Amino acid sequence: MSTRYGGYMGKVMVLDLSKKKVAEYPWTDRDRELYIGGKMMGAKILSDLFSGKETPLSEENIIVISTGPLTGTGAPSSSRFNMSTLSPQTGFLTSTNCGGTFGYYLKKAGMDALIIRGKCDKRTWIEIKNGKFIFHDADDLWGTKVTPCQEMLQEKLGPKAKFGCICIGPAGENLVKYSSVISGERAAGRTGVGAVFGWKNVKAITASGNKKVTVAEPEKCKKALKKWFKYLRNHPLTGNQLPRMGTAGLVSSMQMRGMLATRNYAKGQYEYFDDVNGETLAEEYNIVNKGCLTCPIQCARTVRVNGQAVKGPELETLDLLGGGIENHDMQKILDWNNELDELGMDTISAANTISWAMEANEKGLWDNGLAFGKTDNLSQIWDDIAHRRGIGDELAEGSKRLSEKYGGKEFAIHAKGLELAAYEPRRAVGQGLGYAVANRGGCHLNAGYMVIVEGLGLFTDPQTPKAKADFTMLFQDLMEMISATGQCLFTSYAFFPGFLITRPNGLITRAVNAAIPHIGWALRFMNKFPETLAIHLPVFPQSKFFKLATGMPMTFGHYVRCGERGYTLDRYVSSRFGVSEKDDALPKRLTAELQDPNDPTTRVPLAKMKRVYYKARGWNRKGLPTRRTLRKLKIIEDK
Repeated sequence: MSTRYGGYMGKVMVLDLSKKKVAEYPWTDRDRELYIGGKMMGAKILSDLFSGKETPLSEENIIVISTGPLTGTGAPSSSRFNMSTLSPQTGFLTSTNCGGTFGYYLKKAGMDALIIRGKCDKRTWIEIKNGKFIFHDADDLWGTKVTPCQEMLQEKLGPKAKFGCICIGPAGENLVKYSSVISGERAAGRTGVGAVFGWKNVKAITASGNKKVTVAEPEKCKKALKKWFKYLRNHPLTGNQLPRMGTAGLVSSMQMRGMLATRNYAKGQYEYFDDVNGETLAEEYNIVNKGCLTCPIQCARTVRVNGQAVKGPELETLDLLGGGIENHDMQKILDWNNELDELGMDTISAANTISWAMEANEKGLWDNGLAFGKTDNLSQIWDDIAHRRGIGDELAEGSKRLSEKYGGKEFAIHAKGLELAAYEPRRAVGQGLGYAVANRGGCHLNAGYMVIVEGLGLFTDPQTPKAKADFTMLFQDLMEMISATGQCLFTSYAFFPGFLITRPNGLITRAVNAAIPHIGWALRFMNKFPETLAIHLPVFPQSKFFKLATGMPMTFGHYVRCGERGYTLDRYVSSRFGVSEKDDALPKRLTAELQDPNDPTTRVPLAKMKRVYYKARGWNRKGLPTRRTLRKLKIIEDK
């Protein structure tokens, strides 16, 4: 359906794999105003199509691949695309986001989103060209790793062909619960979407075309972009820390503050962190910085593995395959990161599953031969997991299912079945709340990334629960909307004025840090009535540029409200599959065991923060949105 708004192609297509038929899906400008794009768009489509009886690995499960309205406009870091489906890892609605080129080329092919239903009757790869869909036999691609698969597709389409690609590796083909989908060198890594593609017999999809994205106010957009790029390049986080060391630069800060997940989260510091931190990666291993399309930040590292220049590890991989399993050999981490990417497997869940298995072996729960600090066999283990051989078949299920079989639930570090990221939450309790309530499970970004104010940007009291629920809600809603527009969440790092980062001991910075725990009431009011902020903030160019690009009315407050709608919609859909307060949980290691036996605050006071969080969101005691909240957000409307 056509649209009057800029940034959109005006078309959403449905691809039925079983019938090999294509049709247009009705998506109106009213839908665009309420659900924007990306993961919010995916959640709305699945809300309309799911009854709550579907299962992840079935013909009834649906995949929505969606772009944002800023994708293709030249906005900073705006090449992102989203995939939403039922997760094999959690059983609930999930989304996974990627910075490869596929979203950009999907729009060039003429569509904002692709809805995939059914199952191919044989192994298949799908070519999309200017809206035309072609099914190809994928027997020769099946079994290949990610890079050979993409190279073979380039040969098939021609050496000069320009296209976007998504594909799975052996892990997705063999239904590993935490298998990924890859675009170029970037991974839609979490929650096992690769297994859904594998079950549907889809090895890869390519997209190409000559359509163009237009914006509502081109000249004003050009001026705004110039100013925005300059702001990001001058900010200490997006213009210095991330370009200099990427996310790996956080390892040392996390070590200093006791946030570095070590030995399966038993500790928050690692004795040999210097061997596996961002400084060592940058000085001894990094070849060159890289970034996604239209990205001024260039946070990706390039390293050498087996004589080849490949994408290097980010923070999560460095820590969880470093201190998480008590390994301080940087080259092994580089090798494993590449191996896991090539197999199409999430490094976070893979590392955490291995660390749980090491502890389970140590405690006599499961005799599996794995041990902390003993890593010579891990390359073989990764391959065994991807092909479900030997103990790899069990490890492919993830730590939650393993702990249900062998015991050790108290140290299976996950939320809703999704293993946690590298931030040890007993030294950042707001982050702990976010992990627990995050719609897709133990994701640091869907959690709201409270560590940015708990020590990795600002330095408010990381142990106090005060105001953490209200900040978590605000940050989750902002990130929800940024993702929906098609942008990378790193653009939000510049939200705090630069002097608060560069002058940590300055009078104003210390005053801000001291005040944060006491302004929960003000945040509560803003979260409840965001429309009162009918302005654009200088430190948050996203809302103004969105208005210029799309022509859609938008203020900062409206931007926040849209994010709240999307976040609440996710929970509303997942409630059909059984999600409730009982799932907003963390393992006892994080809520009952003290990280520091002499400090009673070094645990996550989850129950207390959850009550405040639910109230702030307008959810009931069961952790579900009330009908009043759903009506307020226009998710449901009285007839």
